[in-house]
Amino acid sequence: MTELLFLVKYGEIALKKRNRGAFVKSLKDSIRAKLPGLQFSVYETFHRVFVRFPPEQEKAISAALTRTFGVVSFCKALQIERDISAIESAAVGLAEGFIAAGMGKKFKVETRRADKSFPLSSYEISCRVGELLLERFPGLGVDVHTPDWVMNIEIREHAYLYGPSIDGPYGLPNGSSGKGLLLLSGGIDSPVAGWMMAKRGMTIESVYFHSAPFTSEKAREKVETLARTLSGWAPGIVLFVVPFTPVLARIKEKAMDEEVTLLLRACMTSFATLLAERSGAMCLITGESLGQVASQTVESMAFTGSFTELPVFRPLVGMNKEEIITIARKIDTFETSNLPYADCCVLFSPAHPLIRPNQRKMKLSFGHLHVETLLREALEKTEKVTF
Repeated sequence: MTELLFLVKYGEIALKKRNRGAFVKSLKDSIRAKLPGLQFSVYETFHRVFVRFPPEQEKAISAALTRTFGVVSFCKALQIERDISAIESAAVGLAEGFIAAGMGKKFKVETRRADKSFPLSSYEISCRVGELLLERFPGLGVDVHTPDWVMNIEIREHAYLYGPSIDGPYGLPNGSSGKGLLLLSGGIDSPVAGWMMAKRGMTIESVYFHSAPFTSEKAREKVETLARTLSGWAPGIVLFVVPFTPVLARIKEKAMDEEVTLLLRACMTSFATLLAERSGAMCLITGESLGQVASQTVESMAFTGSFTELPVFRPLVGMNKEEIITIARKIDTFETSNLPYADCCVLFSPAHPLIRPNQRKMKLSFGHLHVETLLREALEKTEKVTF
């Protein structure tokens, strides 16, 4: 059975110079991690990654590549011998398929000669192939500015011919930028924040604060579904489910109503720091967007962020809700996030929360909670869910 070939292009990885090899290895590992159990090969030559596979696996591998960070684009390619006659023959066959598929009659030929030992220049190869296609297919016309399709030719250790490409998600490959801990709620924002950091190559772990019976099992299932969806983009994601009811009860008992949300978020930040130290995460990730709600003002974020010495990444901080929703739809988390099962931050949001909290006063209020023992007890009872 003849195997098929995807030619995979990457972008900023090529700029990593001496570290490029490590990033390419991460990219190949990411592709393999997306497709456990399937038989295929992944290798690299001349700044290109290739995936070779049986025909029946094309759909699965194509779907995986569209969700593999670090991939700029990919396409089905023909690998042939480095001979101009073989190249011309293959180009005729490809063009025939493009025409039969109704892709249009305006074309151009683009050649990249990565191996300069090939006797013809890129320009000469393009001219010869273009002239041959015009001769074989009288209805075709050359348009170098707005072609309907492009015949791509690359001269490497072999010759490769291919047509239109499928876009990948760009970014950096999973695992190439350290590990972060995502504070994952059931809302729209935090899954998008996790996705954006995963796109920059970060391995993502996530933590959800479950407060039964105040929050339902449906709320937990919703968050697990969100984590599972993110795992389609970032394989290896785990979800830590924290029994947070005792902490929430202490806050409700001791705190003024308008301080509840900020003190709850401060406790979450403190707990997340403890968990990150145990799991090896190097930063915290939140879905905060400046000014979106009372707990996301500069003053509020300064207060909650003061409860950790770890960097707090807020990739959505300058985005509005419409921009965030656009990404949520793209990554398939929006519908799940919209399910009517609220987390504890929503359920216990006060009618008139503090917008510009006094840092000294809020620190005193936090100290009066005496939650350190409760946080460590919650850490020991935390459940780890893998996908």
